[in-house]
Amino acid sequence: MKVTFLGTGTSQGIPVIGSTHPVCLSTNFKDKRLRVSVLIEWDSFVYVIDCGPDFRQQMLTVGCNKIDGILFTHEHADHTAGLDDIRPYFFNQGPIPVYAHKRVIGELTRRFDYIFAVEDKYPGAPGVLINEVKNEAFPLANLNVVPIDGMHYNLQVFGYRFDKFAYLTDMKTVEDKEIEKLKNLDVLVINALRQQPHATHFNLEEALDFIEKVNPKRAYLTHISHLMGFHDDVQQNLPENIFLAYDNLQITI
Repeated sequence: MKVTFLGTGTSQGIPVIGSTHPVCLSTNFKDKRLRVSVLIEWDSFVYVIDCGPDFRQQMLTVGCNKIDGILFTHEHADHTAGLDDIRPYFFNQGPIPVYAHKRVIGELTRRFDYIFAVEDKYPGAPGVLINEVKNEAFPLANLNVVPIDGMHYNLQVFGYRFDKFAYLTDMKTVEDKEIEKLKNLDVLVINALRQQPHATHFNLEEALDFIEKVNPKRAYLTHISHLMGFHDDVQQNLPENIFLAYDNLQITI
């Protein structure tokens, strides 16, 4: 399995528009972060988790010519706003499968009604195949994917486990029964917004504590804001098996 970090930034991305914060002015490519998303490939299958406002740019950058589906963690714009840009895939492949909580499907249907329309559909609009995700394992290609239920402040979100790999973002609290689903991982990806506490996201300390509970072989931090600090400085102070992810990083599981 190969995982490509399409974006590792928080909702505003880095650099933040108009910001003179030193991280936003950095020339290190690892400090430039698009909105958070990953591409997961195994055998001949290609799936994306979340498609934010940078989706088109991300797909062009990695040269991704087909996708077998999109899994959504939740409905916030930085995770969903790029849905219209599935059009080239739709024109080549037909309707694109999407996987999400029932609530998220409802939100996407409201925002992108022309995509989800059944009757009198605009001829240039893409189409989707809706798959409702509940908090139970479901088949995806030749794997069973395990949802991980968590809370993003007071909003439910799903992470996803693919065999020995798990991807969680925008988590603030996760119950012990859900953490049990994450045992015996080779790679865990988890959000770490910044060093200071935050109301809706893990900060760095909370993310490190969560990694210690899960005890994967390796862990990668994502959904990072400029307030985390310079990539290279933060990385120097992380444990040897924990890494600050960056855009276009590829890892193999």
